[in-house]
Amino acid sequence: GYVNECVTSTHSCQASERCVNTVGSFVCERTVTCPAGFQLRNQVCEDIDECMVRSHNCGQRFACENTEGSFLCNPKQRCLTGFTQDSHGNCIDMNECSSLSDPCSAGFHCINTVGSYTCQRKVIMCSQGYHSSPDGTRCIDVDECQTGNHGCGEGQICHNLPGSYRCDCQTGYLYDALRQVCSDVNECWSYPGRLCAQTCENSPGSYQCSCTAGFSLAFDGKNCEDLNECDSSPCGQECANIYGSYQCYCRQGFYLKEDGHTCEDIDECSQNIGNLCVFQCVNIPGSYQCACPPNGYTMSTTGHTCRDIDECTTGVHNCSTEQTCFNVQGGYRCLSFSCPPYYRKVSDTRCERSGCPANSVDCQTSPLRITYYQLSFQMNIVIPTQIFRIGPSPAYRGDNIAISITHGNEENYFSTRKLNSFTGAVYLQRQVRQPRDFLIDVEMKLLRQGAFTTFLARIYVFITSNTL
Repeated sequence: GYVNECVTSTHSCQASERCVNTVGSFVCERTVTCPAGFQLRNQVCEDIDECMVRSHNCGQRFACENTEGSFLCNPKQRCLTGFTQDSHGNCIDMNECSSLSDPCSAGFHCINTVGSYTCQRKVIMCSQGYHSSPDGTRCIDVDECQTGNHGCGEGQICHNLPGSYRCDCQTGYLYDALRQVCSDVNECWSYPGRLCAQTCENSPGSYQCSCTAGFSLAFDGKNCEDLNECDSSPCGQECANIYGSYQCYCRQGFYLKEDGHTCEDIDECSQNIGNLCVFQCVNIPGSYQCACPPNGYTMSTTGHTCRDIDECTTGVHNCSTEQTCFNVQGGYRCLSFSCPPYYRKVSDTRCERSGCPANSVDCQTSPLRITYYQLSFQMNIVIPTQIFRIGPSPAYRGDNIAISITHGNEENYFSTRKLNSFTGAVYLQRQVRQPRDFLIDVEMKLLRQGAFTTFLARIYVFITSNTL
């Protein structure tokens, strides 16, 4: 036969399911339970219409109205506004003050009346300095400072207090109770030496620090820092910053003027400090330079003295090949040495007599030898001075000479003197006031063994400027 699993409890259905036996097996069906007010039909819960099935408990004065899962009992007779029905259907007054939430606005309280209610303003008494809140429930402080109902004077600060206010002075002012005004505090007098490093100046409600000349106010507004006046270039040349001031000074060759700022060039030439230059001093800003005559001189390595240029050695002259170049101080001379007739040239500066005609007495008595000499002196030479010596070479015992200037001494600048029997000298005996060239003929007569022989010295004397 067949096994009924539902009876033998060999099924696997859960407690909320129902076991239905089938041929050779079983099925589990879900059992549906409906809530109150609903009934099961075709496995679906449907609403029970209590009004239709008359399972309601509405009284005679009420009409039944079905709702989902329940019902309502509505009074058949309507009540006027402000009334509600009790469970017996009677119209009773509604207390709006307790049934409505906030029927009156803030500051009013609710009073119930038959069929309605009224709102009556709450009255609260507040002491001076307070006023009632908008809802009338409490007293709140009056801010006299905001409303302007205070007695604070001009420049005073109003501070609100509970029920009152206070008048305070601004920072830097003190309240004068006698005059009832705020008076400025002189901080410089009150805190001497503590506020400012140097100078304190009082101002209304405050004070200001300042510094003396040569200082600037530091970032903290109290201390003073040394001002570097040199940054603004107050000096003509050099500036040295010193604490609280500055000092101007000048570079070498300049001096500081009385104004203490300007530098003036020192004219070393006009001051002539120890004869700076031999020839000419030229002042330049901050110093001086020495100059030499434009021609014939060059500056020495010292930069102070002038050195004569030897044009004859350097070759910067314009003498011809037939002429001889002779250097003088500051220049040169081109000299021609020619021999007269009956003389032959034996050297650059010497002519000797040769072959006189038999009948020519002049030729026989003319000098045996003519020699050229060149001498150079400056104008400032000490007078008298020996400039030349002449005598036979070699000299013998018994020689005797006589010398004279035969030509070129018309102005009597020169003189001769016999030093001994075989030596004669030529002197410059007058001061030459300006540069001059002289050519003098000095004749020497030699008496040797009873016979006279004449010798001629042709001497160029160049007197140059003594400016150097």
